[in-house]
Amino acid sequence: MSELQKKYLKEAVPAMQKAFGYKNPMAVPRIAKVVVNSGVGRLRDEKQMSIVRHALALITGQAPSPRPARQAIAAFKTRRGLIIGYRVTLRGRRMWDFLGRLVNVAIPRQRDFQGLEPKSFDARGNLTVGFREHIVFPEMIGEDVPFIFGLEVTIVTSAKHREEGITLLKLLGFPIK
Repeated sequence: MSELQKKYLKEAVPAMQKAFGYKNPMAVPRIAKVVVNSGVGRLRDEKQMSIVRHALALITGQAPSPRPARQAIAAFKTRRGLIIGYRVTLRGRRMWDFLGRLVNVAIPRQRDFQGLEPKSFDARGNLTVGFREHIVFPEMIGEDVPFIFGLEVTIVTSAKHREEGITLLKLLGFPIK
């Protein structure tokens, strides 16, 4: 069990029960999954796309799945079925390990970081954070990085309202303003 998961069970669940009046600890919102997404629409070289695939696999500990274009858009020079991105969905132990690295290492290493904006949460309490550089993750230290790409991390919670999601992630140590 990761440190963040222990923190959720020992600190966040009782605090959420107290704050929102949940009688049963199973009713407290939890993190359902984490989705890591990176677009490669501008990359046409197979070698560069394999570098993105490899870096995502290192960062998440799981092989990414290719995301094909659903429709052709001439302005973006995409055809239907063309690979335009990669996605990894994390659950269970891998999710908690990734979240620990995200909170403790990757988010604080961002340039000019002031804290996560509350407007990054949607109406259901899910948080989406964009990273301009993939090199903020600890797995990229010491790796030969030929180019830098961005990625997006979405933390999906079972919260019913925005305030529940914000409170849950604040209790887990996310640096939210």
